[in-house]
Parts: sequence; structure tokens; C-alpha cells
Amino acid sequence: MLFLRNLAFYLAFYSGSLLITTASLVSLPFSVSAFRARVRNWSQWQRWCVRHMLGCEIVHEGAPFDEPVLYAIKHESFFEAIDAPALFNCPSVFAKQELFKIPLWGRAAAAFGLVPVEREAGAKALMKMIRHAKALIADGRPLVIFPEGTRVPHGESRPLQSGFAGLYKMLGLPVVPVAVNSGPIYHRRLKRSGRITYRFGEPIPPGLPRAEVEERVREAINALN
Repeated sequence: MLFLRNLAFYLAFYSGSLLITTASLVSLPFSVSAFRARVRNWSQWQRWCVRHMLGCEIVHEGAPFDEPVLYAIKHESFFEAIDAPALFNCPSVFAKQELFKIPLWGRAAAAFGLVPVEREAGAKALMKMIRHAKALIADGRPLVIFPEGTRVPHGESRPLQSGFAGLYKMLGLPVVPVAVNSGPIYHRRLKRSGRITYRFGEPIPPGLPRAEVEERVREAINALN
């Protein structure tokens, strides 16, 4: 049964992804709103496949905020990365530069407003990223970051990447930590049924010392461990 569920999931999700990504790029020259709607459809398609093919429940404890904030999300699997446009209203996600090289997806990601992160770059790249992020904030879009910088197995807690503190300081936004426990379910290969929970933490105000904000975020995003 596990194998059959996974077979159905992979066939449905990836064939649908190809169609939806292509449709988003076709619509882009004609309508930005239609393009953004297709991107959201892709995230919603993943949710539908997770629920109906894998037999998973997706639970929200708390909800996104209306005002501009920086969401710092635990990263255990690809689920929450793909799910961001379904979870938030037209979010801009800080994503690894390498992801923008993926055919079709990379072009759609750049057009949607994802912010490329050059991990090995210096202060000049950081300032460019800050300017990009501030323009998105002015457009009323929420910002999403995975502050650990990579997927972390469920139950593990790792230090936050140094770039998070720089963004927090220079953007001057409250940070909302979000815990998620997708790791035991959304494996790279064989995915399982169960419950994926998002837990929204209390907003952390801007202007705190680096050590304090990092500790508070780290504790909150690991609340489901």
C-alpha cells in the first residue's frame, strides 16, 4: 500500500507540476495576476496530492499575519518549500541561487519574486538582496526564510545561518517563527501518511541583539521536535 500510494503521488504531482509550471510561463507575458495564481495552484496541487494520494492531514496552529513580517520557518523537507504560496498570500521566499538554474521552474521562480541567496558572496551581494527584499515589502508581500539554510532531520536543532541576523537587522521587521514537522512524513523517496503541522510562534520585535533573536527563533522553530 505504501508503495502504491507513493507511485500515485509521484505520477500525479510531477505530471501536474509540468503542466502547471508551463501554464504559468505561458500566462506571464499577458497577466501577472494570472501567473501568480498558477504558482499558487502548483502549491495547492501538492497539498491535494499529499492529502488524497498519501493520506496526510495538514494542520495550522495559528495563522499568518496581515502586516509585513519576516517568517522564519523550520526546514525538514521539500514540502514546506513548495507549500509557501499556498500557506501565505504571494510570498517572496529566500532561496538558494542554484535552484534558479532548474529548467522552467527557475524562470518561474525568478518571475514570481523569489530572492536568490548567494551563500559564498560577500557584503555587496547581501546589500543587493536587502534592496530586493525591501522592494517586495513595499509591494505588500510577506518574506519567508528558512534560517537553517538547508533541510534538517526531524528532532535535530542546528545553528542559524549568519545571513539571517543580517536580514533581521537591516530589514527592521518583526520575525514570526514557524515550526513544522514534515520530516517524518515527506521523505525524499518513500513518503508516509500522517499529520503535518504548522505552528506559528509569537512575533519577535525588531532591534534585538543577534544572540537573543537567534535563540528565540531557534527555540520556536524547533517547538515540534
